[in-house]
Amino acid sequence: MRHSQLPKITIGGLAAALGISVGLLVTESSSRAQQPEDRGKKAAPAPIPLLLQNYSPVTADRLKNPADGDWLMIRRTYNGWGYSPLDQINTTNVSKLHLVWSTITGESRVHEAAPLVNNGAMFISTPNGQVIAFDAKTGDILWRYRKPRPPGAVILHDVSRGVALYGDKVYYAAAEAELVALDAKTGHPVWTTTVADSKAAYYITLAPLIAGGKVMVGVSGGETGIRGFIAAYDPDTGKEQWRTYTIPAPGEPGSETWPKGDQWKHGGGPVWVTGNYEPDTNTAYWGTGNGGPWMGDKRPGDNLYTASTLAINVATGAIKGYFQYTPNESWDWDEPSPPLLIDYQRNGRTIKGLIDVARNGYLWFLDRGNGNAIKFVEGKPYVYQNVFRSLDPVTGRPDVDPEHKPGTNKRAEFCPNSHGGKNWPPIAYSPQTRMIYIPANNNICGAITGQEEVTYVAGKGYTGVTLGGGPPVKPHATDHFGEVQAWNVDTGEEVWMHKFEKSPNWGAMLATAGGLVISGGTNDRMVRAFDAKDGKVLWEFPTSSGIEAPVTTYLVDGKQYIAVLSGWGGDANGMNGTLQRAVSGVRSVPEGGSVWVFALE
Repeated sequence: MRHSQLPKITIGGLAAALGISVGLLVTESSSRAQQPEDRGKKAAPAPIPLLLQNYSPVTADRLKNPADGDWLMIRRTYNGWGYSPLDQINTTNVSKLHLVWSTITGESRVHEAAPLVNNGAMFISTPNGQVIAFDAKTGDILWRYRKPRPPGAVILHDVSRGVALYGDKVYYAAAEAELVALDAKTGHPVWTTTVADSKAAYYITLAPLIAGGKVMVGVSGGETGIRGFIAAYDPDTGKEQWRTYTIPAPGEPGSETWPKGDQWKHGGGPVWVTGNYEPDTNTAYWGTGNGGPWMGDKRPGDNLYTASTLAINVATGAIKGYFQYTPNESWDWDEPSPPLLIDYQRNGRTIKGLIDVARNGYLWFLDRGNGNAIKFVEGKPYVYQNVFRSLDPVTGRPDVDPEHKPGTNKRAEFCPNSHGGKNWPPIAYSPQTRMIYIPANNNICGAITGQEEVTYVAGKGYTGVTLGGGPPVKPHATDHFGEVQAWNVDTGEEVWMHKFEKSPNWGAMLATAGGLVISGGTNDRMVRAFDAKDGKVLWEFPTSSGIEAPVTTYLVDGKQYIAVLSGWGGDANGMNGTLQRAVSGVRSVPEGGSVWVFALE
């Protein structure tokens, strides 16, 4: 049912409704308090908020085994499940959810961060270099950090997918490719490290991954000819521990898959979604993006390790194994999302698995084994796909239909389009139902034409393509586009689907022990709760903008809350625009960032 009563509004929510940010007023007041009373005198540091005076440090053990009521990393657990064992809010009472508090963030553009909660304190990040700490129960702002942006930084996607917590610090990867450690009690920076040259269009969109005593990040910039990498840093000092490039140099394993010359220096392989981690083997799994330039015929070969999952030794940074989803990738089908670590059944045996819902429109069941080699088990399309004619039954290598592969001076139409069957928003897994839940986009096709000339210039575009390059590509079907899909991991079969007639779906998924799947992602601005078993919509609530950020849930004083950031934009808005040009009646979505928190009466 749709929430039909006027929501209960706190001061923060009233400020949001009136377009006034209480947080901004608080910050300005705090800023004035920190100004010197007269020249030559240093102001006393701002007092630590009462809620944070007894802040509980986030230890390695707490990250491995988080308390049910905490949400300490963006997917809650290292395996990437996006699953909460909380069941106070469940299928029998979710229709009674009401708004507890809401406030605007002070930033527009797309908001994609998962709210983290530790002992009643919530931490979020936004575009334009901002991190905010809230009282997770009341919405009161505890502190706000704003990072000045260096002049000349080239940032093609100004977005932040969240922060990380460890010890008494909050770790934030700024868009301008800098890693910042903040004091969790005050929001004051402790150290800042430059990860890459933002003037050469290296930037960061992801939340750091804390694992094995290190802080790890990856870099974006596949549109500008970067050489992608993952790097690890000391959490106390910010000193770099290792750096692993996703494009091998000559003589390194995988370099034989690139043409001779120096093209590898600008080979792409960006990393723009946080990896998952297996503590037992100290292995992190990261996804990589497109090659540089985009057209594969300009870089003959498989082009490792683009469009792949990498298994990384966290102690050393060594690549232990990989699986490439789309060799010689030419469709801008980045595969940045890391696979979920799920053990599943096949042919009467348990497989230590990896499950990836790829941008190329295929669902991949893999075997992670002992954390080294990654082996293919099964792959099948989960949306309409016309590029792969089949998969090799042993290796999983796709047989590509050349009619649907673009090239230099060659226009090709293909499905799904470059945004993919699923983009960055993560899936979720429920061990109760043994199902994964997918925010899918179906029936949306596109075209690319490769350009004759493409030259690398630092900080400039290095795609070498024209998107479209001809008449508009008709959708494969027009009855619906966005989907929520549920698949049983043991049978490899789809169980249920919810369709959105005139909207894409960019909603990251949350699954709970209350038998719920909760997400946003649609152009009607709703956050929804589905019955995890059959997909029935049990509750929905309209926010001020569209929702792309992951929904999280937590306990404060024994009460369960649901939290999400609202703020539409970026590629989701681009896909929505594609639908508006193809189909009548597709809504536009207002922008503007805000936080929404719900609970039972």
